[in-house]
Amino acid sequence: MDAATSRPAVVIDNGTGYTKMGFAGNVEPCFIVPTVVAVNDSFVNQPRVSSSKSSNWLAQYNAGVMADLDFYIGEEALSRSKSNSNYNLRYPIKHGQVDDWDAMEKFWQQCIFNYLRCDPEDHYFCLTESPLSAPESREYTGEIMFETFNVAGLYMAVQPVLALAAGYTTSKCEMTGVVVDVGDGATHVVPVAEGYVIGGSIKSIPIAGKDVTHFVQQLMQERGEHVPPEDSFEVARKVKETYCYTCSDIVKEFNKHDKEPAKYIKQWRGTKPRTGAPYSCDIGYERFLGPEVFFNPEIYKSDFTTPLPAVIDKCIQSAPIDTRRALYKNIVLSGGSTMFKDFHRRLQREIKKIVDARILAYDAQLGGEIKAQPVEVNVVSHPIQNYAVWFGGSVLASTPEFFTACHTKAEYEEYGASICRSNPVFKGMY
Repeated sequence: MDAATSRPAVVIDNGTGYTKMGFAGNVEPCFIVPTVVAVNDSFVNQPRVSSSKSSNWLAQYNAGVMADLDFYIGEEALSRSKSNSNYNLRYPIKHGQVDDWDAMEKFWQQCIFNYLRCDPEDHYFCLTESPLSAPESREYTGEIMFETFNVAGLYMAVQPVLALAAGYTTSKCEMTGVVVDVGDGATHVVPVAEGYVIGGSIKSIPIAGKDVTHFVQQLMQERGEHVPPEDSFEVARKVKETYCYTCSDIVKEFNKHDKEPAKYIKQWRGTKPRTGAPYSCDIGYERFLGPEVFFNPEIYKSDFTTPLPAVIDKCIQSAPIDTRRALYKNIVLSGGSTMFKDFHRRLQREIKKIVDARILAYDAQLGGEIKAQPVEVNVVSHPIQNYAVWFGGSVLASTPEFFTACHTKAEYEEYGASICRSNPVFKGMY
């Protein structure tokens, strides 16, 4: 145990789209890989033809062993599935929740042994979870970590709390604020007061990074751009990450593009996966229309029409009244889909508009006798938004208090997986 506490803890942030992993104390993760597993299904689906029962059992056993060994994760999984039809992709996390525990275990195995190349018995682990995860999910995670990997200790931190810890701009870490976590598969707006999540006020919306990619893909298809169908989603994702930005006014932006198309329209060049022939296509309005789905969601789907700024305002208004000013003052962005240029400026302006309109209406009701104090709205943006949760975990797992807050292997063996249901919030880092 003493040896494990002298080594840096392993920090793994599993997201729907990407997983960030590395060691505590580092400023950035060692690896950022897509959260995907390619499994060779040919072993599992092989025909059961055999002369005797014993040889059939042996064949089945060997197939099971090979299936357990023959898999890939991340970029390697994506390229393997393209080149070999026997490999099928599995996405273990959907909408922020673990959906396939078998694939998740395989994924962790590769993260620990192939990427981080460490012995799990010699390290404490800090894993992250969605604010809406069920306690049973923590138990499953604890079982896998202690039973399969025999880790020295385990702590499961709530992602928004870590993002808040990463978002501080002064030497004092402000642990009251709203975290707007926009990942690939889920968007959560989570109020945190003094390091504790206000569970009843959490809001989530059905629009995230993957939806922006789908919308960019749809716009390019509708315009008739010649992108190979099998490559269109990947091209749309790269276009989103490279060229998309947030505009201040959608009508003005359309006019700008129409007046000076040469200035705003970009060219995308690629090669067809099957033939290797080069192709090119234009990138036009989707550059600003992609991120616009967060501010005008009706352009993408008709069944959800509440803009993200209104959701953030509702979230704060449903929090205890004595925390609201502090929450407006510290709105922290987290997740790759908040990295669009000027995203934080547009968000701050729109929230401020909603808040100011409410104060004006309140003053009008009182007939001007008492003036309400203006509310400061501040959206915090920083360069590490993309891996803010991981960085927060790195900071947290670097403190001596982290090791005392962890569940140890000895505790697990004595009390069972139920100890993983609760993870204390500790103040050592604040």
